[in-house]
Amino acid sequence: MTPQEILEQFGPRESMEYDVVVVGGGPAGLAAAIRLKQLAAQAGREVSVVVLEKGSEPGAHTLSGAVMDPIAMNELFPDWKERGAPLNQPVTDDRVLFLRGDGGTATTPAWLVPECFHNHGNYVVALGAVVKWLGEQAEALGVEVFPGFTAAEVLYDDAGAVRGVATGNLGIGRDGQPHDGFQLGMELLGKYTLFAEGARGHLGKQLISKFGLDAGRDPQSYAIGIKELWEVDPAQAQPGLVIHTAGWPIEDESFGGGFLYHLEGGKVTLGFVLGLDYQNPWMSPFEEMQRWKTHPAIRKTLEGGKRIGYGARAINNGGLHALPKTVFPGGALVGCDAGYLNASRIKGSHAAIKTGMLAAEAAFEALGAGRSHDELRAYPQAFERSWLYKELERSKNFKLWFKKGKLIGNVMTGIEQWLLPKLGVNAPPWTLHGERADHLALRPASECEKIEYPKPDGSITFDRLSSVFISNTNHEENQPAHLTLKDARVPVDLNLAKYAGPESRYCPAGVYEFVKNDDGSDRLQINAQNCVHCKTCDIKDPTQNIVWVTPEGSGGPNYAGM
Repeated sequence: MTPQEILEQFGPRESMEYDVVVVGGGPAGLAAAIRLKQLAAQAGREVSVVVLEKGSEPGAHTLSGAVMDPIAMNELFPDWKERGAPLNQPVTDDRVLFLRGDGGTATTPAWLVPECFHNHGNYVVALGAVVKWLGEQAEALGVEVFPGFTAAEVLYDDAGAVRGVATGNLGIGRDGQPHDGFQLGMELLGKYTLFAEGARGHLGKQLISKFGLDAGRDPQSYAIGIKELWEVDPAQAQPGLVIHTAGWPIEDESFGGGFLYHLEGGKVTLGFVLGLDYQNPWMSPFEEMQRWKTHPAIRKTLEGGKRIGYGARAINNGGLHALPKTVFPGGALVGCDAGYLNASRIKGSHAAIKTGMLAAEAAFEALGAGRSHDELRAYPQAFERSWLYKELERSKNFKLWFKKGKLIGNVMTGIEQWLLPKLGVNAPPWTLHGERADHLALRPASECEKIEYPKPDGSITFDRLSSVFISNTNHEENQPAHLTLKDARVPVDLNLAKYAGPESRYCPAGVYEFVKNDDGSDRLQINAQNCVHCKTCDIKDPTQNIVWVTPEGSGGPNYAGM
C-alpha cells in the first residue's frame, strides 16, 4: 500500500497543536526549544514547544569529533558549569602534523599554525553527552521532547505554507502492508516549524527543493567523517591534547585529513574526514581511515588500547556562500540542516546552538505579534549581524581553495587564516564560488588507478561489520528499506558498469553490496539494517538515484560516549 492509501484506509491521523514544532533533538533543535522557553519565562508568557528526535534519546544519533567552542553555550546558559554541562576537558595543547607515506611526520611550528586551528579556551567533548544534557535542560523548562519519533512528512496549508510535520507510521512490513503492530503516524502542527535534522536532512532537502531556497547559492559541499572512540594505555593518555593531520594516506588531490583528541579518563576520540567531491571511484573513506591509523604518529597512541565506539556522519563544508535561504512560509532551517558548520575550524556545534537561538528569538517575536505561518525574516537578518557570520565570512573560501590543489589550498589557507588576521583583516577581500555538486565529481573507473587496501589486523584496523556492531545500530527488520532507489536498474547498468560500483566503497557501514544472481548476472543488495544514518549515499551517488528516507522511530545507531 502507498502512504496515501494507508492514510485513506486508516486515517484521519490524530493531531497535536503547538506554538513551535522542532524537528531534530540535536544541538540546534534543543537550543531553539530552550531559548523559546527562556524568553517566554522572562516575558511571563506561555509558549508551547515540542521536539521530535528520531533517536532513542537525545544524543543517540549525535556524532562529532568534537572540540567545542563554548561561545554559544555561554550565551544560552551563562551558568553552564554550575549546571553540570559535560564540558569537562579543556584543550591543553594543539598540534598540526603533516604525515608522509614513509612513516615520517612534520610538525607545524606553533607560531605558524593558522588561527582556525587554535583551540585555547575550547573543550574536548563527547557531543552526544552534551546533547543529552541539553535535552534534560529543555525538559526542565517545559519542552515536550519525543524521542523515537521520526518526522517523515512535511505538512502544508492551503496557501502552501508549512503547518507542521507528520510522524512515520509504525508497523508497516517489508511488503508495504500494515501488520499486527500497525500504528498510524501523528500530525504535529505548529505556528512555526524549525528543522534541525543535521547535515543533508531528509525533510530539509525537500524544503530546499520546494521553495527554491538554494537559488543563486553555491552548491552545498560535504565530507564524510568516520570516527572511533578508544580506551588507551594510561601511558599514552594526554588529556586535552588536540592533533590534526594532513597528508598521507591521501595520495591524490582529494580534500581531507585526520583528527585525534584526548578526552578525560584515558579515552581518545579519533577519526578521518574525506571530502565527498573525491574523483576516484575506487576510493573508500572507511579504508582510508583504517589505513591512516597505521601511521606511526597515530599508531603509537592506540597500541595497547581498545576500540569501544564507531560511527560515521556527513558534514557540511560548503561555506557561507553555499548556505541556502534559511526561511520560508511557516518555518526555518537551523544548524547543519542549513549548513552552518565552519570547515576551516572543523566545528559546527557552536554554530548549531547559535542559529537555533537566533531562529527561536525570531519565532518568539513573531508569536508575540500574533503572527503565524509567515517568513521569520528576523532570523537571517540577525545572523548577518552576529559573530557567527563574521566567523564564517573569514572561512568562506577554505574548501574551495583545496579544489584547486593541495599546494594552492595550503598556501591560501596560510594567507587567509594566518597572515590576514595578523594584519587585522577579518575576512578575505576576495570570494571564490563553487561550481558543481559533489556527486558530479566521480570519474569513470577505467580512468582511475585502482586502490588496493590492506586487510584489517583486528588490533589497530578493522572491517566494516565489526565496526557497525559497536555502533549499536539496530533497525526493526520487518519494515520497508529506508534506502530507496528511484530506478532499480541504475546501480548495475550505470554505477557498476561505469564507476565499478562506488556505493560498495563509499558507504562506511556495508549497506551496499553487489552480489551474483543464479544466472551469473549482478544485482545490488541493500543491507538497510546496517545503516548508521550518515547520509553519504544520498550525497555521493553519481546519478542521485539513492534517496534516504526515515526508518521507523528509534532505528539506527545508539552511540555511547561519542
